[in-house]
Amino acid sequence: MASKAKKKSTKKSDLYKMEGDKIIALRKTCPRCGLGVFLADHGERMTCGKCGYTEWKQK
Repeated sequence: MASKAKKKSTKKSDLYKMEGDKIIALRKTCPRCGLGVFLADHGERMTCGKCGYTEWKQK
């Protein structure tokens, strides 16, 4: 039986950046789910893993 591929996990702290005394989110948040839920980058589209919202990138 083949083993499943392990999913790469992301720490919440990797999704933010500190600039001086400001905290900046590095990814776009989902407009449906609100703050704290980020869109995953899949090359030509950005998708929410929680609700399935999808935005296509412009070329």
